[in-house]
Amino acid sequence: MKELVDLGVMVFREKNSRGSFKPHLSVKFRSVEGELVTFSIDTTRTPAKYQQPDAYLITHAHSDHHGKSAMLSENAVCSDKTALALEIRHQRKYAGRTFRVGESLEVNGVTLRTFHNFHTVGSTSFMWENELGTRILVTGDVKDASMLPKCDLLITEANYGDPGDATCYFDDDITGFENAFRDNACIAFGAYAFGKAQRTVEMLRGLGYAGIIEMEEQSLSLTRTLLEGAGELACIGECCGDRITVVPPWDLDKLPSVLSKYVMTGRNDYRYPSIQISDHLDARGLVSMVKDIDPEFTVVYHPGGHRPGRFAKHLKGIGFNALPIDGISNVLSNEFV
Repeated sequence: MKELVDLGVMVFREKNSRGSFKPHLSVKFRSVEGELVTFSIDTTRTPAKYQQPDAYLITHAHSDHHGKSAMLSENAVCSDKTALALEIRHQRKYAGRTFRVGESLEVNGVTLRTFHNFHTVGSTSFMWENELGTRILVTGDVKDASMLPKCDLLITEANYGDPGDATCYFDDDITGFENAFRDNACIAFGAYAFGKAQRTVEMLRGLGYAGIIEMEEQSLSLTRTLLEGAGELACIGECCGDRITVVPPWDLDKLPSVLSKYVMTGRNDYRYPSIQISDHLDARGLVSMVKDIDPEFTVVYHPGGHRPGRFAKHLKGIGFNALPIDGISNVLSNEFV
């Protein structure tokens, strides 16, 4: 699109040897020194026999952002906490570069600034400038956009970006979580091992609970490794008497019936009561984020399905130039990357 050309940026998708799209997208631009640079964003590795990007930017360690593949490249770039999460989750050695969120680093003459977005422990938003001074911001998934800077080109998510869908509007039920905690001496929370489990522990400690929290094996390893101030944690079955347990939602059935059981989700298809605690901005939050960042152009790159298109359409309706990932016409195969 002409607007992207004027910004000095080429946003493109890649096709693999089977002719299907690789996940997410890549960005070509010239550095301040005039060198052509390619950053691939939350995508799988390109086979070694083909030209590699200058960096695989991994925003966080959830599987739909494809760090399991990209982490094996020496061109991978992610936070130190994201690298640890990837190693624990996938039992592989991270091969790339790391940083602490908030630091800057140099990648082939490009200064990458990094910002907290509070989606998971270690999750990162990246910003850099090209030779024209265009500020390019990749948000990843966002829970809190308060630390994100203004930019010219915004590349962002739309997990709950359909303003016409009632399920894309929610508020975290902090009161419901606190009431469940206060009213039950023996309680279990169903929370995904990476992300939601750490948030659950943070919330419990924030409510003043200083006792032992039992967790299943991977949740325990991730929380001990990633979360500062996690307090005393233990494997399931190590405590006697009253206890709090955190396990993935599908493991709640395995726990004793004496425990009161809740699922940390906005979904209503579990057999146990749910408590709305999200790791994402809802539709209102996403729109507010774009308004605050005030980009000249927005590319909505995640997730799959219709929501990027719905969010981009809404942004255009309120005066922002926007393009969803499935509207990107620049498509390259591995041979031409």
